[in-house]
Amino acid sequence: MLMCATCNISSTSTSKFVEKLRRMVWWPPSTSYELDEPPTSVALKSHRKHIDEYYVDELHFEPVAVRRKNKTASVQALTDVQLWVLDRSVFQMITQRLGMERHSQLMNFLAKVSIFENLSEDRISKMADVMDQDYYDGGHYILRQGEKGDTFFIINSGQVKVTQQIEGEKEPREIRVLNQGDFFGERALLGEEMRTANIIAQAPGVEVLTLDRESFLKLIGDLETLKRDYGDKERLAQVVREPPSPVKDDFRDEFANITLKNVKRLSTLGVGGFGRVELVCINGDKSKTYALKALKKKHIVDTRQQEHIFAERNIMMETNTDWIVKLYKTFRDSKYVYMLLEVCLGGELWTTLRDRGHFDDYTARFYVACVLEGLEYLHRKNIVYRDLKPENCLLANDGYLKLADFGFAKKLASGRKTWTFCGTPEYVSPEIILNKGHDQAADYWALGIYICELMLGRPPFQANDPMKTYTLILKGVDALEIPNRRIGKSATSLVKKLCRDNPGERLGSGSGGVNDIRKNRWFMGFDWEGLRNKQIKPPIIPKVSNPADVTNFDNYPPDNDVPPDEFSGWDEGF
Repeated sequence: MLMCATCNISSTSTSKFVEKLRRMVWWPPSTSYELDEPPTSVALKSHRKHIDEYYVDELHFEPVAVRRKNKTASVQALTDVQLWVLDRSVFQMITQRLGMERHSQLMNFLAKVSIFENLSEDRISKMADVMDQDYYDGGHYILRQGEKGDTFFIINSGQVKVTQQIEGEKEPREIRVLNQGDFFGERALLGEEMRTANIIAQAPGVEVLTLDRESFLKLIGDLETLKRDYGDKERLAQVVREPPSPVKDDFRDEFANITLKNVKRLSTLGVGGFGRVELVCINGDKSKTYALKALKKKHIVDTRQQEHIFAERNIMMETNTDWIVKLYKTFRDSKYVYMLLEVCLGGELWTTLRDRGHFDDYTARFYVACVLEGLEYLHRKNIVYRDLKPENCLLANDGYLKLADFGFAKKLASGRKTWTFCGTPEYVSPEIILNKGHDQAADYWALGIYICELMLGRPPFQANDPMKTYTLILKGVDALEIPNRRIGKSATSLVKKLCRDNPGERLGSGSGGVNDIRKNRWFMGFDWEGLRNKQIKPPIIPKVSNPADVTNFDNYPPDNDVPPDEFSGWDEGF
């Protein structure tokens, strides 16, 4: 992989020689540097304070997303230095491609390992996330007979020799040689901690992938369960052949013949950069109202959001659940594209949170449970939401909560990741910031942040600009001052399990899926069946006097800014 990275960098960069003690002041914000040719070192200084030294064997990069526009550090060469200089956007593209290739290669390799050959792509992908890679020189004892261990090994390249000390024999007896794709240490996954043989790396060396018992149990379950549940190929093949259940969308039939001419605007529910959301009725019938989301086509084109808007439409057309706002119909004209949506007259949860300051345990638990039902529904369809926050949680008239705004949502192939940088700064996960690729586990991180915001009244990671916020996020949840008087020990424990730096280690990512979150102590005694059947009385029931009552929304001035026509045709089929 390193050789591949070097090829990519050398073909897209320029070489720069820096003499000893020469200083490069104000590290350019759009440039990345690579060290080359040992022996080499450089020192990083800021405001005349020595920060760190970097050597040729340390490929050390600051995350692209957290670079400041005016970086106040300078770099001084401690020896003569040969550097590769490349544009940051190119560097980001290279690292993204390499990340995708590495993840795909690792998944393909793991799928061929006999013990995992029947695992789903999703499970294999999560294993690839949590596995470490180690290298041992020839002759090195990787495992010694009789020592304790809790790690499972897979040979990525090279060979190992297995020996065992037999009672009555002076020298260990050679049992066999293991090659690429073979594994050892599986007894550690069964809970048998004592190693029963020696494992010795053969010359010139061996590269192994490792997985500790705790991670294995969370992701897969115990080894016997793996053999029992995933070993029946015929049964799995029959399951795969079953056609997926179609989405029942009979509720859209009554809107089939509705056009924009039938829609009458009553008042404004919200405004944003792309347009407005209006309360509307159809054919003058105010006994039934809807939300009409009008998006400016010219603004969409100017910001290159065509793909996201279409993705939002397609994903919402695929959903039909009580936990997500329904999309009934879409329209378009020369200036806008429109979405006719289910209206939730209780308003944004954020407005209620703002007015109350913060929620207690009981209230927060109810709204988190509603969100969890929605996320589970999306994740079953391989959709990652990526925009969880109180502003996107709407209260229906009955007080139950629904997810809205799917502009950042994306459907992923099973077991695959996406590298798009998007989301609300306070809610993005570390892997999004670091451009490592992300999947549904990013939503579990956001769920932990969501719990904090509901109970604290603000997001836990917050600063006066996004770059500082990203820096706080990368420090992790352990740096937060919780528990405190607003968020107790149980809630704190759940937040820390949801907000693990490694996405594969987050609660919800394991073999138990969302049920692992439901079983958490914070939800002890919660009536999940009652929630699904809407038998639980919501903690807050909004006051809605009639279908046109907008008192739970802020007031907005009329929009007199008429956008220009847009005829590029990108919205064909919307």
